[in-house]
Amino acid sequence: MKKRNVTINEVARAAGVSISTVSRIINGTAFVAEDKREAVEAALKQLGFQPNYLARTLISGRSMSIGVIAEDIVSPYFADVIRGIEHHLLDTDYQPILNSGHWSSPYELRAIETLIYRKVDALILLGSTLEDSKLLEIAERVPLFIFGRIVKGLEDRCLALDQFKGGYLATRHLIELGHRDIVHITGPENHLDALERLRGYQTALEDSGIPFQPQLVLQGDFLERTAYLSTLKLIESLSSFTAIFAANDQMAAGARLALYRKGLRIPDDVSLVGYDDLPGTAFMSPPLTTVHQPTYDIGQALAKHVLQVIQEELAEMPEFELSLVVRESTSRLHRGYRV
Repeated sequence: MKKRNVTINEVARAAGVSISTVSRIINGTAFVAEDKREAVEAALKQLGFQPNYLARTLISGRSMSIGVIAEDIVSPYFADVIRGIEHHLLDTDYQPILNSGHWSSPYELRAIETLIYRKVDALILLGSTLEDSKLLEIAERVPLFIFGRIVKGLEDRCLALDQFKGGYLATRHLIELGHRDIVHITGPENHLDALERLRGYQTALEDSGIPFQPQLVLQGDFLERTAYLSTLKLIESLSSFTAIFAANDQMAAGARLALYRKGLRIPDDVSLVGYDDLPGTAFMSPPLTTVHQPTYDIGQALAKHVLQVIQEELAEMPEFELSLVVRESTSRLHRGYRV
């Protein structure tokens, strides 16, 4: 049997207040005395009132939704940021609408246009392939927030971490353990984060007086299979190396499998460092040393900041730091050992 919708008039009668008072409480448009608020909230709960969100949108001009577009929505890295966004919005009236840009400007633009058409109250981009000029145009149409890069003119709506520092920390850790022949598996060659991590790797070598060896830089794409195949190829080429720094944890997992298939032990034969500190890396065998990005906390902070801006409250974009988490996949270089 279809459940009957409870009307705002019934709530008003049950609470002993006017219809306008109920409306103000539901829509949060004005101050209401505490005793009346308590009476209305009790009536809402007792009657099982469900607000008409379409009507609320027409009245308030808000859809009570926030668009979230990730470069790859199934990526464990972006998934943890999204988890933080969702959890922060659980106790609010706002709902996230998720979409993927598929690392493609045309797909990303289509997703953006779709969400704007649905009148989302704000838009969060988790990474973006679009040019700054295009993002500035979009920001004139909808409140826009960007994670992963800084756009000139939107600095107060952008959150980006120091990826150069992360690459430097990972490489420096291996150098301090005595490693000099350090492999770096990069991310996509046109990806800003990947380029900054590569630059951190190169600078750490330079600062330690270690010659840069181009043959030890393997082109990756942030995916396990590519790292697996390139590590296999490197081992078979008989190039000398004692450690691997992968530009993300997924590629570290691919490299780990290649080392295992070739009978090489971590960290006894090869030390391995990842990047991101994804959930689960602490439970790998052995647990993975990695650069920690506080992805869940970032997601929560982004959602909080967006709501503050929407509600016209004073808000500053938070700052986050990267850190190295040392686990059991790295060890001091055994004297004289080389792959």
